[in-house]
Formats: sequence, structure tokens, C-alpha cells
Amino acid sequence: MTTGEKQDTGHDERTALSRIVDEFAADSGTVHFLGRDGLLHLAAASPGIPDTVLAVIRAIPVGKGMAGLAVERAQPVTACNIQTDASGDVRPGARATGLAGSIVVPIFDGATVVGALGVANRSERTFSDDEVARLIEEGRQLAAQRRGNRCTT
Repeated sequence: MTTGEKQDTGHDERTALSRIVDEFAADSGTVHFLGRDGLLHLAAASPGIPDTVLAVIRAIPVGKGMAGLAVERAQPVTACNIQTDASGDVRPGARATGLAGSIVVPIFDGATVVGALGVANRSERTFSDDEVARLIEEGRQLAAQRRGNRCTT
């Protein structure tokens, strides 16, 4: 790797996401990071997410969908059941996942929001305060890992 070149962190993010999904007894998950263009870019996704959904979530504007809202608000966005949610936080395309209980937390690097971490279940689910705090900490670790995989000189 040459000086100033960014290392591919995709494998690390996929491995971390797989572990997080397992630890939270979830069925699916995603990791997005903010790009220089101001959009959230998909860094990792669980296997089994339909291609039609992946196409839509590859790049997400801040403020759109659960991930975009979590980043915009700098706080978690939850849905006990994506399929029946009427809050306006869930985009219609999210229903195509077949998932129900979900949460997306902002990923913080210090006090700055740099991305979004989401996990979801096929059944209805409400995440406890402890689980939310643990997910936010997992996000901080993802940010630190990403930062650590960049050359700064």
C-alpha cells in the first residue's frame, strides 16, 4: 500500500457486521458510511437482502429512510414492525426486505456522525436501552476501525 492510499475495509466491516447481527440475534444488518458527496454509501450488508433492495440502499441521502434519518437526527431510529410502521420513518422499499423489528443507530467518530449501523429481525422486536447503547458502541468501534485503516501521511 502506498502512502495516502486507503486500505479496503470492506472485509473488516462485513466480518464485524456478521458478528453484530449474531450477537444481537438479528436476521439482517447494514453498515453505511458518509462519503465526500454527502451520501451514505453501503459498506457492508448481510447476505439475503434482495438485490432490488440493495440497489436502492447502495447510496442514501441524509434524511431519507431509517439510515438517513438516524444520521440526520444523530439518534437511533426504530420500527417495531417495518411492515406496519406508519411513522413516516420507514420508506416503502424497506417493506420488500420482509423484515419487521429494526433499528438504525448513527455511527459516531467522536461527536461527529459518520455513518449508520442497522440491524433487523423477521419478527416484531423492540430494542432495549441496553441494546441501543451497545449498538452505538459497536458503531463507534466501526468508525475507529475505519479511521485506523487509513494512512494519514
